[in-house]
Amino acid sequence: MDSQLIIPIITGIVAALVGLGLGRLIFSKNTASKLEEAQKQANQLIAEATSKSETIKKERMLEAKEKFVQLKADHDKEVFERNRKLNDSENRIKQKEQTINQKMESLEKQGKENDSIKEHLNRQIEIVNQKRSELEKHQEEHIRKLEKIAGLSAEDAKAQLVESLKQEAQTRALSLQQEIIEDARQKANKEARKIIIQSIQRTAAEQTIENTVTVFQLESDEIKGQIIGREGRNIRAIEAATGVDLIVDDTPEAIVLSSFDPLRREIARLALQRLVSDGRIHPARIEEVVEKTRKQLEEQVMEIGERTIIELGIHGLHKELVRVVGKMRFRSSYGQNLLMHSREVANLCGIMAAELGLNPKLAKRAGLLHDIGKVPDEETELSHALLGGKLAEKYGENPAVVNAIAAHHDETEMQYVISPIIQACDAISGARPGARREIMQQYIQRIKDLENLALSYTGVEKAYAIQAGRELRVIVEADKVTDGDSEKLSFEMAQKIQTEMTYPGQIKVTVIREKRTVNVAR
Repeated sequence: MDSQLIIPIITGIVAALVGLGLGRLIFSKNTASKLEEAQKQANQLIAEATSKSETIKKERMLEAKEKFVQLKADHDKEVFERNRKLNDSENRIKQKEQTINQKMESLEKQGKENDSIKEHLNRQIEIVNQKRSELEKHQEEHIRKLEKIAGLSAEDAKAQLVESLKQEAQTRALSLQQEIIEDARQKANKEARKIIIQSIQRTAAEQTIENTVTVFQLESDEIKGQIIGREGRNIRAIEAATGVDLIVDDTPEAIVLSSFDPLRREIARLALQRLVSDGRIHPARIEEVVEKTRKQLEEQVMEIGERTIIELGIHGLHKELVRVVGKMRFRSSYGQNLLMHSREVANLCGIMAAELGLNPKLAKRAGLLHDIGKVPDEETELSHALLGGKLAEKYGENPAVVNAIAAHHDETEMQYVISPIIQACDAISGARPGARREIMQQYIQRIKDLENLALSYTGVEKAYAIQAGRELRVIVEADKVTDGDSEKLSFEMAQKIQTEMTYPGQIKVTVIREKRTVNVAR
C-alpha cells in the first residue's frame, strides 16, 4: 500500500488507543457515562481515517489510469506516424519504378527508330559516294580538255592565278595601308599639334653659344710672359694640371684655352684668374691653385644641381644624380648646353604630361635625367641612353623613369606612357631652329645619303633632296614603274628612311611619274 494511505490509518489507530486509555482512566475516576462518550469519539476517528484512506486510494487509482491512457495514446500516435511514413516511401518507390519502366520503353522505341534511320543514312551515303566518284571522273575529263585547249597544266595555271592575285592583293594592301596611315595621322596630328604647340609656346629657350675654346682676357700683354714662364715651364705645368691646351699668340690681351671638355676649360679659366690676380705663377703654385679650383668647382657643381632640382620642383633625388645634373652645366651637345637642354626637356615633359592627364612631376624627373649618360665619371662602351638608364636604376629611380631614359633613342622597348613623351620632347628641344650647331659636312652627307637611298631602287631616274633635306623628290621612269608601283615605292622609301637614317623632324617622300612624248617638226 501507499505510504500516504498507511499514515492516516496508523494515526486513527493511535487515536483510538489513546481514547481507550483515556476512557479507562476516566472510567476509573469518573462515571461510566464518560466511557461511552470516549468510545463514540474513538469510533468516529476510526471512521474518518478509513474514509480518508479510501478517498486517497481512489485518487491514486484515477491518476494511474489517466497516465496509462495518455501513454497508450502517445504510443498509438507514434505507431500511426511511422506507418504513414512507410506508406509514403512505398508510394514514391512505386512512382519511380513506373517512371523508370516508362523511360526504358521509350528508349527501346528510340533504339528501333535509330536503327531504321541509320540504315536510311547508310543508303544515302552510298548514293552520295557514287555521285561523288562520277563527278570526280567528269571533273578530271574536263580538266584534261581545258589543259589541251589552254596548253597549260593545272598546276601552271594555278601558279599564274595565285601570282596575279598575290600582286593585286599586295597593291591593294599597300594602298589601303597608306590610306589608313594618312587618316590616322590626320586625326592624331590635330591633338598632337595642339599639345606640342602649347608646350613650346610656354617654354623659353636659348640659342647655341657653346664652343670648344674659351678666351681668357688679360690686363696687359706683359702677363703672357709670366704665364709662359722660363722656357715654358709654367704653361706646361698648367696644361699638365688641367688637361687644357693654352694658345698664346699675337692676339692682344688674350689667351685661348682649348679643350673639348668644358669642365676642364672652366677649371683652367678660374685657376688662371686666381694666378694672375695673385701674381705668383710657378709650377708648385699652379698645382696648388688648380687643385683648390677643382674642389671649389665640385662644390659649385653640387650647388648648380641642387638649385636646378629646386627650381623644377623635383624632390628625393640621390646626391650622385644631383652632382651629375650639376656637371651637365659644363657639357654641350652639338653646341647646345646640356643642362639648358635637359631643363627645357623637363619643362616640356611636365607641360605635355599635364595636358595628357599624366603625372607631370614624374615626367619632369625623367626629362631632366634623360641625358645623364652623357656625363659619365668613367669611359664606357654603352650608349648614353643605356648608361643613363643603368645609373638611374642604380640610384633607386622609379622604373618608369629608368625605362624613359633608356628608351628615348629606341635602344630598348618603351614600357611606360611617359617614355614616348620624353622622346618627343627631346626631339622638340634638339630640332628647333637655333638649338644646335650642325657641322656642314654632316648636313651635306645626310643630303647625299637621302639621294643615294632613293637611287638604289630600280626604275628611279633622278632623286633630289630639297627644302634643307625636309623633302625627297624622286623621278621614276614611266616605262618601268606603274602608278601602283609608285605608291609602293614611296611607302617603302619612307619606311627605309625612318629605320636607317637619323634626322631632325620629318622627311616627305614624293614620287613623280610622267609620260612624255616628243616629236620634232622639220
